[in-house]
Amino acid sequence: MIKKLVQVVLAIVILGLCYVIYNQISTPIRFEKETAQRKAVVIDRIKDIRAAERAFKTKYQHFTADFDSLINFVLNEELEFERKIVDEDDSVGMALLKKAGKKNVEKFTMPAIDTVFGAKKLTPEQVAKLRYVPFTNDQREFILEAAQLTTGSGVVVPVVECRVPYKQFLDTIEYRQEVINLIDNEENNFNRYAGVKFGDINAANNEAGNWED
Repeated sequence: MIKKLVQVVLAIVILGLCYVIYNQISTPIRFEKETAQRKAVVIDRIKDIRAAERAFKTKYQHFTADFDSLINFVLNEELEFERKIVDEDDSVGMALLKKAGKKNVEKFTMPAIDTVFGAKKLTPEQVAKLRYVPFTNDQREFILEAAQLTTGSGVVVPVVECRVPYKQFLDTIEYRQEVINLIDNEENNFNRYAGVKFGDINAANNEAGNWED
């Protein structure tokens, strides 16, 4: 009876050890996979914010730090474009334009929402949610800042920065230690922002994203 009880206890201990070993091996793999998946979604949205900011700057010559202004711009305003009236190789058409005293350019406008995101089309509902960080149930917003920097030569340069730290969109409950380790590694070993961001409020960098490094 005692021998059988010992065997049962040993079996439970072995199963427990197997679980611990499996968990130690599988947890980093699962964390890395989930982190990659979540980052991809966050990057996709922050790219849309960047596209909207660049279009806003094209129209107003500065960026905005206000999501209400940015979203209103995309939903309700238009952008102006130019196109050639005739092909420049069309000598007859060019001659007629010259005779009429016209330039071979005409201006036209299009709704911002139809042009800002290129081939990617966002619905008004999706645009309205640009400010929210994915995986937060619309409870947390991206940090958005804008400024005007003056260079040493006196040139004024608009700059923008949009960011979200890892702890805002990664699973800090199931992977608490893994997130802590990731942040520590980014900040102390690589000396870089522990999260996803584009632009730099302190320097003009063409709105580069840190995922593009």
